[in-house]
Amino acid sequence: MTAQISPSVLSADFSRLGDQIKSVAESGGEVLHLDVMDGHYVPNLTFGPLLVKAMRKMTDMVLEAHLMISEPDLYIENFIKAGADIVLVHPSTCSSVQDTLRNIKTLGAKAGLVVNPDEKLSIIDPYLGEIDQLLIMSVVPGFGGQSFMPEVLDDLPQMRQALVDNNVLVEIDGGINKTTIASVLGKGISRFVAGSAVFNKHASPGENFNTLQTLVTAGK
Repeated sequence: MTAQISPSVLSADFSRLGDQIKSVAESGGEVLHLDVMDGHYVPNLTFGPLLVKAMRKMTDMVLEAHLMISEPDLYIENFIKAGADIVLVHPSTCSSVQDTLRNIKTLGAKAGLVVNPDEKLSIIDPYLGEIDQLLIMSVVPGFGGQSFMPEVLDDLPQMRQALVDNNVLVEIDGGINKTTIASVLGKGISRFVAGSAVFNKHASPGENFNTLQTLVTAGK
């Protein structure tokens, strides 16, 4: 799988969101990461399907919706209808993980599971044949300004073959920047979520994206 940077729009300037997304797209960006928080499963509150629908009109990039919300089954259809191509859920939020994954796929999107830093990657073992994607959180979800937690990858080596055999794309999210990205290369990870490392005042989103994308391409 080709290594990709997936910019998290939560760090973007929402007053110029269309321009910032365009900057990334024009630099070769293919995926956008959408952090959806409900103020219940995690303390912060972000956005819902209406903004996803607006972003769908702004770009043809793949939109992956990371649902950090309680009872995701109530809202999955709304996010997919709004334009989400991939829906990522936390197993602990689903009454039946298997049913949730099947529902996502029935509605026409790809399905993925998210593993938090305090959880073992093995919690996804029963669903390897049903998921398209695994998102490994390298910070505690819902809190900003945290440092990258390398220990979240301790269990990855023994799972790599099973992930490959089941064609599961592995993604990492949390504290990824020019400094930390070297420590996660060459470990079977194909997608790297980056927020403030892409959307900041030091350079345009496109320029920052190019810097990170060059690092992961060279590192793979």
